[in-house]
Amino acid sequence: SDRQAGQDGRTGESGEETSEFGQLGPVSHGPRLGIGMDSCVIPLRHGGLSLIQTTDFFYPLVEDPYMMGRIACANVLSDLYAMGITECDNMLMLLSISQKMNDKEREHVMPLMMRGFRDAAEEGGTSVTGGQTVMNPWIIVGGVATVVCQPNDFIMPDGAIPGDVLVLTKPLGTQVAVNAHQWMDIPEKWNKIKLVISKEEVEQAYQEAMLNMATLNRTAAALMHKFNAHAATDVTGFGILGHAQNLAKQQRNDVAFVIHNLPIIAKMAAISKAGGNLFGLLQGTSSETSGGLLICLPREQAARFCAEMKASRSSSLGQDGGIGDGQQAWIIGIVEKGNRCARIIDKPRIIEVPYRGAVANTQEGNNNNNASPPETQPTQA
Repeated sequence: SDRQAGQDGRTGESGEETSEFGQLGPVSHGPRLGIGMDSCVIPLRHGGLSLIQTTDFFYPLVEDPYMMGRIACANVLSDLYAMGITECDNMLMLLSISQKMNDKEREHVMPLMMRGFRDAAEEGGTSVTGGQTVMNPWIIVGGVATVVCQPNDFIMPDGAIPGDVLVLTKPLGTQVAVNAHQWMDIPEKWNKIKLVISKEEVEQAYQEAMLNMATLNRTAAALMHKFNAHAATDVTGFGILGHAQNLAKQQRNDVAFVIHNLPIIAKMAAISKAGGNLFGLLQGTSSETSGGLLICLPREQAARFCAEMKASRSSSLGQDGGIGDGQQAWIIGIVEKGNRCARIIDKPRIIEVPYRGAVANTQEGNNNNNASPPETQPTQA
C-alpha cells in the first residue's frame, strides 16, 4: 500500500516539533538524547557508560518474506548506526502475525521473515535473544536494539558547523520503486507511468530498492569516526528533507542545511513526474524505508569518506561486507550559517543511480560528485 511521509511508525519522532525531552544538554552523568532523534541516550549511574536504545516497526512493503525480515532488522539497527555505533549488544524482534492468513501461509511466511531478521542481526555482529509475537489483522515486523557504550563509541548528532558538507549513503526513491512494482498489476495506475519506464526496468528498480533497504549502514557508521563526522541521522519515513530539518533543529551552532543534489534510483524521478509529482520525491518528502545515513562531515574529509564507502567490498573494518558491500555515497549539500533549518534548492541536480549490474553510463560521473562539494549559494534565513 502507498506509505505516506511520516508514517514509518517511529516512536517519538515528530516532523515539526521536538519534545522538550528531545533537546540535547549536559546532565550530571554526560550527554543525554531523548525523544525526537534516532535513538535515546541515557547516561548510566556506573562507570561513565551510556545506554543507547531504539525501536522501530512497520508493515511489510516487499513480497519476499526473507528480505522483509532483513529490511526490518536493518531499519532498526540504522538508528544506532546514525550515531556512529557499530556494535549492538542485543536485539529483540517484534512480530505480528495476520489472522487473515491460513495455517499453510503462516508456516511458510513467518519462519522466513524471522530468519531474514536473524541473518541481518548476525551480519551486524549481534543476535536476537527474544521479543514478542502477537496475532493481529495485519503483519507488522520490527524490533528493539540496545547497546551500552563508552563516550567515544558514539557521536552525538549536534556538532555541525558552517563549512561542513552533507553526505548521503543510499539513493532515494524506495517508496516510488515499491509502489511502481505494485502498479504493474493496476491498469489505471500503470497507464500513467508506462510511457517513461518498461516493466523490466520497474522490476530492476524494485530489486535495487530491496537490496538497498536490506543493506546495513554499519560501514558508514565506522567511517563516521574515521573521518570526524559532526552529526548524522538516517533517512526514513519523513524523507530526505524531513530528516534534514529534524537534524538541523538539534544543532548547537547556528547552522542551516542546503541540499543541492538528489541521488535517486534510476528512472524513479521520471515516474514521479509522470504520476504528477508522486509522493513529493523531488521535493524531498517521499518516505524512504531503511534509507542511508545523512552525515555532516568536514569538507576536506568528505571525498575520502565517499571513496572508502565505495571500496568497502574487501572490508578493512574487520566486519563482513555482507549483502550490500561496496556502497556508493554522494556529497549532496552544504552546511552554512543559519537558523537551524534545512531546504532543497529550487532546481536540485538529479543524480540517476544505475541499477547494480546495469552498464554505468553517463551518470556514472557520480564519482565526480564525490570529488567536489557543491558551491555555496546564498540562502534566505
